[in-house]
Formats: sequence, C-alpha cells, structure tokens
Amino acid sequence: MPILILVVWEIAARAGLVNARLLPAPSTIASAFWRSLQDGSLIANTWASTKRALIGLLIGGGLGFLGGLATGLWRPAETLLDSTVQMIRNIPHLALIPLVILWFGIGETAKIFLVAIGVFFPLYINTFHGVRTVDRQLVEMAEVYGLDRRARLSRIILPGALPSILVGLRYALGLMWLTLIVAETISATSGLGYMTMNAREFLQTDVVILGILVYALLGKLADWATKAIERRALSWHPAYQIARENKP
Repeated sequence: MPILILVVWEIAARAGLVNARLLPAPSTIASAFWRSLQDGSLIANTWASTKRALIGLLIGGGLGFLGGLATGLWRPAETLLDSTVQMIRNIPHLALIPLVILWFGIGETAKIFLVAIGVFFPLYINTFHGVRTVDRQLVEMAEVYGLDRRARLSRIILPGALPSILVGLRYALGLMWLTLIVAETISATSGLGYMTMNAREFLQTDVVILGILVYALLGKLADWATKAIERRALSWHPAYQIARENKP
C-alpha cells in the first residue's frame, strides 16, 4: 500500500495534477535527500536534533522516574509533591515557550528545557501508577521472608512497575520529538527544525518534507527501541509470554 501511494503521488506530480511547489514528487524529495546527505547537512542537523532530544529525555525522564518512584513509595512525598505536579501537568508545556525564552534566552538550554518538561510527566505518572499497582501481597511476602527495603525495591517493586514505566517511556518518546519540532523553531542554528524552517524561507518544499520524514523516522526508531527493551526486560512477565506465544 505505501508503495502504491508513492507511485500514484509520483504520477500525479509528473502529470501536473498537483502543484509541484506545494507537494513535490517523491523523486524530487529523494534528490533532496541525496544532496543533503552528500554535503553533510542532513547528518549534522539530525545529530544536533538527536543530541537535544536525548539530553532532554535524560534530564526530564530521569526526574520523572525519580519523582514517580518517590511519590509512589512514600505517602509524605505524595502529599508534598503530587498535587503541585498534577496542577502543572495541566498546563500545555508548549504554552510556556514565551516564559522559557525570558528565562533561558534562545540558546540550547531553552530547547532542552522544553523537551525535559515534555517527557517528565508521562514517566512520572506511569512510574507512580506502576509502583502503586504492585501486588501488595508480594511485598508483604517479601517482608515475611526478611528482605530489606532495598531488596524489596529491586526484586519486587521495580520489576512489578516496569510494564507501566515502559508505557510511559514510549509515550514520552513521542512527546520528545513533538516538542523538539516546535522548540527548534526558536532561533535555532542547527537541527532538523532549523533545516526545515530555513528551507521554508527559500520555498524548498522538498527539503521541508524531507525534514518531516526524518522526524517521523526518528520517532519510529525510538518506538522500535522501546519495544526491543520491553521484549528483553519483560521476558519473565506472564502477560508478555502469552502474547509472544499467541503472536502469529
């Protein structure tokens, strides 16, 4: 089906049924890909975007995981933090762009901060949910067998919460790229967002579409990597074993 769409798209563009300036043919986009690959701009801009995304994920995702773990394990932490976090969560993080520019300017810090905010909440909520839904009987059994707090955390609570945490990671990765696309329009000098915005100024629609496709590919690769982590980390989980056995 995707190949058929490309063929129809190419024929329509060559026949003049669609405006080539607004929607270039796939062959034109492929030529733009090859040119940007040869001059190194595509690799350099892709790496700049990926680096921002990963730094933001490491900071925001790490804080979200630790916050969800703390509020899930300790009621005082939930009382102190959760209401505030839930209130801030309801503010669209992209609406903070004017404030972020006032705080951090238009440099790298602003872009990384926006990505970190975007990925924080999915990991926080899913970690909190995962910890709270661990079977209490298993925790009590571990206490009866004399496991200390650290052992209960590493052997019972974290493995039990892992499916929910990984769901949060998949959701966070999608928001990571979505946020980055917008963040890189803030006076960037590198990155895929910069490449597409610069191409728009010169009406290079083929490069704009190429940037969008690269974003989509990076998002798909991130989702594939998370699925690979799930298969490896949850190979012990009965639900995942059943799903694997029933997979055609």
